[in-house]
Amino acid sequence: MTDLNQRITGLAQWILASKYLVVFTGAGISTESGLRDFRGPDGLWTRRDKGLATPEQNWNNVEPNSGHVAILELQKLGKLAFLISQNVDNLHLKSGIRPELLAELHGNLTKVRCVQCDFKMDRVEGERKCPLCGGKLKSTVVDFGDSLPAKDLTESYEHSEKCDLFIVAGSSLVVYPAAEMPRVALNAGAKLVIINQGETPYDTNAHMLFPEGISEVLPAAVARLKSLKKTY
Repeated sequence: MTDLNQRITGLAQWILASKYLVVFTGAGISTESGLRDFRGPDGLWTRRDKGLATPEQNWNNVEPNSGHVAILELQKLGKLAFLISQNVDNLHLKSGIRPELLAELHGNLTKVRCVQCDFKMDRVEGERKCPLCGGKLKSTVVDFGDSLPAKDLTESYEHSEKCDLFIVAGSSLVVYPAAEMPRVALNAGAKLVIINQGETPYDTNAHMLFPEGISEVLPAAVARLKSLKKTY
């Protein structure tokens, strides 16, 4: 077996043995859906730092890719305890992830919330007032300098503290407080797996590293997991 196959098998075995799996995703999981990441070789911030043009993201007609589907499969298999995402693209919910299993730390382009009672709902064209209290509706997307949504942040900390396996998929882990979650998991004794095409500050702490693309790793690991489950 190649080194990649060995690591994929090892990851599948860890998922099988895990009692509380938390997955953490960043922009890198959505690149195969046609969205740019931020700190990859051609990411938005990478281009900005080089003085290059940073084209507008086209959010229309974007669909989940094999990485999103693999995480959905973990949910279907009963192996996903919780999913933490830094992404605003709605692709996890679009793939079929149950809302109660998902924390969207930086918001969601398709959702709005009431500034008065914090009610959250799908964005409706022309809708500006909360149907519950009449308060003003605003986008849930977190701008620089804004506080992260309290419920999502609290749940992220709580589930990271409970997990025994924490898988990072497509994040450079440099944006805080979201990037605190791997540290919380490590402090709780969890194994840390990082799948990311680029270095992260946590690489030396990871129990398993995958510099390969997410589509090379997660779907194969889930397929291997299914075959392992059949033998037990």
